Amino acid sequence: MTRLVDMTIAGFLDELASGSPAPGGGSVAALSGALGAALATMVCHLTVGKPGYEAVQNTMPTLLERGTKLRQEFTGLIDEDTTAYTKVVTALKLPKTTEAEKAKRRDTLQVAFQAAAEVPLHTARLCYDLLALADDVAHQGNKNSITDASVAALMAQAGLESAALNVRINLTSIKDAAFVNTTSVELLDLQQAGAERAKAIYEYVSRTLA
Repeated sequence: MTRLVDMTIAGFLDELASGSPAPGGGSVAALSGALGAALATMVCHLTVGKPGYEAVQNTMPTLLERGTKLRQEFTGLIDEDTTAYTKVVTALKLPKTTEAEKAKRRDTLQVAFQAAAEVPLHTARLCYDLLALADDVAHQGNKNSITDASVAALMAQAGLESAALNVRINLTSIKDAAFVNTTSVELLDLQQAGAERAKAIYEYVSRTLA
């Protein structure tokens, strides 16, 4: 099967719009992060070597490295999320005639659901990291591209909230109460902190444009 990241944009959108449940929101969340990371990196490239930005020339390579690494990680998660969901679907199709089969199916499903929750949780964490990068880029990067830094933040925020929804729906099927509780607490912290940072970036950019 062709990897999602190897498809054309049109091909990916066709696959997304099809009757297949995967790729779905989790892959889109990762794509949102990848788009945001690419935009943040673009702003860094447009700042390197530009007159008037001598004070940040030493920090730009670090920001570039952070953005590149994030984009690579998000790109991998686009397919990883779909793979995780496919394993849930496969587990659901396991036989459940005998008690042994029911037990095996139940255990396999729990492993699959937990993995399906952990992938978008990782996406949410990375989206929060991307918000931190977008903040740095907005303040230090080329002011002619400050709106691109803001869009990067918006993509990160969209990715974080989208990933959070995908975590939550999988948590409803997981029986491990400790895992559900720990994950829920972390997720809420990420959402609250992410919303605050995204708001601060947007307000900063808006003030700069005024």
